[in-house]
Amino acid sequence: MAKPPASPGTPRIHPVVLSGGSGTRLWPMSRESFPKQLLPLASADSLLQETVRRVQGADFAPPLIVCNNDHRFVIAEQLQRIAATPREIVLEPAARNTAPAAIVAALILAESDPDALMLVLPSDHLIRDVPGFHLALKQAASVARSGMLVTFGAKPSKAETGYGYIRRGAALDGAKGCYRVDRFVEKPDTARAAAFLAEGGWYWNSGMFMFSARRFLEEAGQFEPAMLAACRRAVAKGQHDLDFLRLGVEDFAAAPARSIDHAVMEHTDSAAVIPVDIGWSDVGSWSSLWDIGDKDEAENVVAGDVALHAVRRSYVRGEGRLVCALGVEDLIVVATGDVVLVAAMDRAQEVRGIVERLKASGRSEPMNHAWVHRPWGSFQTIDSGDRFQVKRLSVKPGARLSLQRHAHRAEHWVVVNGTARVTRGEETLTLVENESTFIPLGVVHRLENPGPGPLNLIEVQSGGYLGEDDIVRLDDNYGRS
Repeated sequence: MAKPPASPGTPRIHPVVLSGGSGTRLWPMSRESFPKQLLPLASADSLLQETVRRVQGADFAPPLIVCNNDHRFVIAEQLQRIAATPREIVLEPAARNTAPAAIVAALILAESDPDALMLVLPSDHLIRDVPGFHLALKQAASVARSGMLVTFGAKPSKAETGYGYIRRGAALDGAKGCYRVDRFVEKPDTARAAAFLAEGGWYWNSGMFMFSARRFLEEAGQFEPAMLAACRRAVAKGQHDLDFLRLGVEDFAAAPARSIDHAVMEHTDSAAVIPVDIGWSDVGSWSSLWDIGDKDEAENVVAGDVALHAVRRSYVRGEGRLVCALGVEDLIVVATGDVVLVAAMDRAQEVRGIVERLKASGRSEPMNHAWVHRPWGSFQTIDSGDRFQVKRLSVKPGARLSLQRHAHRAEHWVVVNGTARVTRGEETLTLVENESTFIPLGVVHRLENPGPGPLNLIEVQSGGYLGEDDIVRLDDNYGRS
């Protein structure tokens, strides 16, 4: 991936987009293998794409993305779809919260410009007033260039218990609308949150920050020297793999797992807050999607194929199937291809508990959708039983699966549409619609799509073991062999 030339002293803001979360409170739409930031929950774009779109233009440098290794190909593809060429896509070998990710980004930016202004953004938030957001960024840039570490406090609309809070302190001299941070408070109970709103001067902690790379590294070195040292080693040992930068695995894993707030912002004397009223939401639960959604006359928010009668104040979403509801109020109903969730609106934050119970029981639903994404395309398990499994595969134009073999299963492929180039042992076959082939157990094979459109086919597997780990990759375009 082409990297932009270094330009020391540039006034542009360097967006740093953090995409490491799993979004369990938006299950079953959000899964660990395909979390909420990759989903189109509020528009035709995913939350990640919306985040990057907000920081495109002359005032911004190409974004630096820090993400989970398992999501790298989907993220790269989503950036390509919106014509966004990142400065770097940095792969986290382990989840260590936001502070190590921000330190890694600061170290990379500081190599070419120690005073680069970093705008740290979660990838899964929503902002309705983008012009207002840009005005706040201009205000923050001036304050951050003076050496302050700036965060953005969202104006609260209710006594929300799912957010942290920031209390503003004294106004900063010469910086209209900007204040010193008096203190941070973790997610309060309802009574305390209501007291904050009644008192005034309290804001939701948006998790967005702006500071120079130099100042952030100075403060991180003072308050988290072990974290900074581990991140330095991880960056120094980083290696480029295709379009990605892989950090040193052991060194990054040795960094303490802490948020930017806990590691730096709560301790520094240079923390500042800019209050904003920009329609911000962290889209942290199904009830938050109801809050921000377009409501009908009965205060319902619907998405997908939905039919309602005598339903009020509910969020109903159908993904790939018809969802009908009758005579209910204050409910969340979300149906995907493999899961139906029904929850009371006022208990939306507790969805995470269901996910944890399912994981503890060994269920796959917390991890994967019915559609499983791969760098070459995706597949869906249609049916399975004793010694058989049926899948639908969709292969992107120009893509190809790894050259592989299986120890425990044979496969039958039937082309539904498109063109398939099949390597089967020493043979190469070209198959089109309604044609098929058989891959015997143990035979080396590969599937490719040489055509200009998607290739869709049905795969029937048969054998004593049909797990995804029964793959021996001999060659792979995506570095997985």
